[in-house]
Amino acid sequence: MIIAQKKRKENIAEYVLYMWQIEDIIRANRFDADAIRRQVVDRYNQPEEVKDKINRWYEEIVEMMRSEGVMQKGHIQLNTNVVTELTDLHLRLLASHKEMLYNAAYYKALPYIVQLRAKSGGKEIPELETCFTAIYGYLTLKMQQKEINPETEEAIRELAALLAILAEKYREEVYGESNTGE
Repeated sequence: MIIAQKKRKENIAEYVLYMWQIEDIIRANRFDADAIRRQVVDRYNQPEEVKDKINRWYEEIVEMMRSEGVMQKGHIQLNTNVVTELTDLHLRLLASHKEMLYNAAYYKALPYIVQLRAKSGGKEIPELETCFTAIYGYLTLKMQQKEINPETEEAIRELAALLAILAEKYREEVYGESNTGE
């Protein structure tokens, strides 16, 4: 909850990845509120009343996952809506002749997006979801300390660069702020 709120304001791309991780943490704890409290919430160095708020937040996410039918896989509507909002911004940026930096990053990432979408087994996955899925998979492999080939590292660099610019544009649009110090 605390981290999610901070990430949502500071870097929407990191927020999406964090929320996907939360969904997986809930799944790993088999939607068990007591297990989530023990394994996750109690590890926060926070006063008990803050831990109670965090616990309620997890319970709300659990309920959303159950009611939306994403217990095995997929993402809650809250997270899907953020990706949709980012996709709308992505398309507006691509259509703008003023957004040369974003367009350049997109065209550098595009071959990797096309390659990843081709591997999706024929499913029509939106471009940004493809980027997020690739980066999430990469981060999962890193946490598992698995070996990652140089081609994958390069692809992730380009996808991450695109999402970083998109996150900054989102921050500017929604909050009227920039993280670049300008």
